[in-house]
Amino acid sequence: MPQTGFVVHTSSDTIIALLEAYAGPLLADVGMELVEIQFRREGQGWVLRLFIDKEGGITIDDCAKVSREISAYLEVEDCIDHAYVLEVSSPGLERPLKKPQDFIRFAGRRVRVKLRQDLGMGKLVVGTLVGLEDENVVLLVEQTKLVLQQEQIARARLTLD
Repeated sequence: MPQTGFVVHTSSDTIIALLEAYAGPLLADVGMELVEIQFRREGQGWVLRLFIDKEGGITIDDCAKVSREISAYLEVEDCIDHAYVLEVSSPGLERPLKKPQDFIRFAGRRVRVKLRQDLGMGKLVVGTLVGLEDENVVLLVEQTKLVLQQEQIARARLTLD
């Protein structure tokens, strides 16, 4: 018999997974990409942040449409049991690179890569993204080719440096 008054708190990871499963295909159907979802406590409250992108860039209207769709979905699913602010925006010029196709799409661009371990050059590497070779990320760092397994990368993003 279920206990009355017992509130089940859905974890941030679970909410992110639910949203990825819903929003990823929804956005793909309209030519957009779900870049990243963040759900965390900031200051006095919780913020649910979705970063979206498309060829040619994201407009304010794109963000508003996606925000309405996500709000409606979250209202129906009722998976967040506390107050939060929903933000939908572009990932910006220094967008994160997460998926294998990101490392292909942005070949030729400058990237900043934070490594999980120092490989003899520090944990932070800045170079030009060559692309993927056998599922490994290839960078050109000061005229030296650097091949990284994706597991070695803690974070990667485009950079203006």
